[in-house]
Amino acid sequence: MSVKKSELEVSATAERPMRADARRNLALVVETARDVFASAGVDAPMREIAEKAGVGVGTIYRHFPQRSDLIAAVFRHEVDACADAASDLLQQHRPGEALDRWMQRYVDFLIAKRGLASALYSGGPSFESLPAYFDSRFEPALQSLLDAAAASGEVSADARPYDLLRAAASLCAPSNKGDPTMARWLVALLIDGLRYRAPTRTT
Repeated sequence: MSVKKSELEVSATAERPMRADARRNLALVVETARDVFASAGVDAPMREIAEKAGVGVGTIYRHFPQRSDLIAAVFRHEVDACADAASDLLQQHRPGEALDRWMQRYVDFLIAKRGLASALYSGGPSFESLPAYFDSRFEPALQSLLDAAAASGEVSADARPYDLLRAAASLCAPSNKGDPTMARWLVALLIDGLRYRAPTRTT
């Protein structure tokens, strides 16, 4: 399980620097909570998360006094992982393929987070900043992919990240009993539409 210092660590420990082992424990708690919430729901006992992470329950509550604080940290962690994947994909693939792969990665994020959606929209103060955080991370990530693909002549240059992200979210609305196949196909068609409108390159 990878550990990486992220926004959630900074926000959770702004009052003092963290030791390296404390950062690792914090990241491990968040990643473990992500897995437990995915399998057992957001009401899973904190003791279960602590036991699987190999830390004391007090460690969790010291960093995340409320359950909602931990849920928000899981969201931020997953947003960071998805957004950061954009630059990695651009290094590994042609721009058009990198765009395709990232949009499918975004589908994975949307589908995996359905179980947390009710918590996200519950009105809790810990969640108030999350929508803006999503936009601040996802829009630049997708913009970088669109710019690269447009520069290579693979897609139209007039697509806006804001519009594509929300269109993909609508296409991933709960259906097919959790089967992501249809959502993946629809999002692929959405990106194909950008290719259809791309300018014809002459040699």
